[in-house]
Amino acid sequence: MKIYYYTFGCKVNQYETEHIRERFEQEGHETVRDIAPADVCVINSCTVTEQADQKCLQMLRRIRKTSPRAVTVLAGCFPQAFREKAEGLMECDIIVGTENKGSIPELTDRFMKTGERIICISEHTKGEKIDSMTNKCSGEKTRSYIKIQDGCDCYCTYCIIPYARGHVRSKPLNDVISEAEQNISAGHKELILTGINLCFYGKDLPERPTLTDLIESICSLKGEFRVRLGSIEPEMILEDDIKRLAALDKLCPHFHLSLQSGSDSILKSMNRRYDSAEYSALCKSLRSYFPNCAITTDIMVGFPGEDDKAFEESLLFAEETAFADAHIFPYSKRAGTKANDMPKQVPQHIKHERAKRMSEVCVKTRAAYLSQCVGKVFEVLFERETESEWHNGHAPNYVVVKVRRDDPKETWRRQIRKVRVTSSDGEFCYGEIVQEQI
Repeated sequence: MKIYYYTFGCKVNQYETEHIRERFEQEGHETVRDIAPADVCVINSCTVTEQADQKCLQMLRRIRKTSPRAVTVLAGCFPQAFREKAEGLMECDIIVGTENKGSIPELTDRFMKTGERIICISEHTKGEKIDSMTNKCSGEKTRSYIKIQDGCDCYCTYCIIPYARGHVRSKPLNDVISEAEQNISAGHKELILTGINLCFYGKDLPERPTLTDLIESICSLKGEFRVRLGSIEPEMILEDDIKRLAALDKLCPHFHLSLQSGSDSILKSMNRRYDSAEYSALCKSLRSYFPNCAITTDIMVGFPGEDDKAFEESLLFAEETAFADAHIFPYSKRAGTKANDMPKQVPQHIKHERAKRMSEVCVKTRAAYLSQCVGKVFEVLFERETESEWHNGHAPNYVVVKVRRDDPKETWRRQIRKVRVTSSDGEFCYGEIVQEQI
C-alpha cells in the first residue's frame, strides 16, 4: 500500500510519525509525499490550541476530497484530549490516542479486512509505562530525534498537554543508549533528545536516573556525533547539573528555556514554578559555564490578567535577558484549561500589538547575538544545499551558518567542518572553511 503522513505540532509527534512510518515500511508498504495516490493517510494531530484543531479538521476534509477511498487515520493529542469531538468526525476511519500510535499498521490491516470503524483510545493512568517506540533512523537524515520521556504533571493553567499526554513516564536509560548507538551507527551526526517535559526524565524509573545522568551516558559513546537538548523547564536545572554538563564536549551549548512571561504576577497565574529572578539566575549560571551559549525561549503575550504594567515587565525582561532567539505568540484560549475561564481576558487586537512589540525586541537581541558570532570558529554540521549557492548547516549553538558553494554538484551533507564566521545579516551567519573535514 501507499501511505501518506502529515504531522502537526511538536518534535515528539515527528518522532512518533517516524516510528509509524518505519513500522509500515517493515511490512513492505511505501511512503508517498502526496495525498492523491495514497491508500492510507495518517494524520498525527496536535491540540495545543483550538487553531491546531481547526488545521487538523481542514486536513481531514482535504484528504476526503482528494482521495475519498483512502483509509484515513486520525491519531494523537486531539482525539486523546477531546475524544467525543473526534469520534464525531466521520471523515476518520480509524481514531487513535497518544498511547496506541504504534499499533496503527495492525489497526489499518483490521479495518481493511472488516470495514468497521475503529476507535482505539486508552485513558491515561498513574503509573503507566512509556510506549515502546524506537526509531532505527536508517535513512539519510543528518540529525535524528530520540524520544526519552512522555507526559507532564505540571498543569500550567493554559496548557492541555497533561490531559492529552498523561503523567510523566520515562524510557529506560539502557533503551535510550541502545537507540542512540543505533543512530550513531546509521551515520547521524546529531542526536536531539526530545520529550514532553525533559527535566522530569527518570523520576518514575526504579533507578531514578536524572537527565544529566542520561546525557553523560550518551556523550560517553564512541563516534563522531553531538547531542542537543530539546525544550527544558527552567526550574529543573541545578548548578551541579550545569557544572557536569559543561564538562561534556559533545553537548551542544544551546538551551531552550521556556519562559512564557517575564512578569512574576503572570508566571504565578500561569502556575509556572519559578519567578523572573530564578530564571535570570539560571541564564547567568549557564552563561558562566557555557560562554557564548545560545539561550532561546518561548514567550506568550496577552495571558488573562496581563495589563500594561505586566507586559512592560515581560518586555524589559526579554530585552535584558538577550535571547539568541524567541518564539513569540499571543495567548489562545483552550477549552479544558483553567485559563480558558479566567477573568480579564485580553482583547485580540491588544494581544497582536504586544506580540509585534515583543517580536521587535527579540529580533534585535537575536541580531546582537549573531553579531557576537562574527570572527569565531565553529564546527558546523552541514545538512543541505540551497539551490546552487550555499552549503547550509548548524553550529553547536544552533545558529544557521552558510558557506558559499563553489561546485553546484558538491554536497557536504553529514559532514562537520570548521568554519570561521565572517558576517551576519541578523538572520543567518556566513563564513568560510578554515580547515578540511574533521
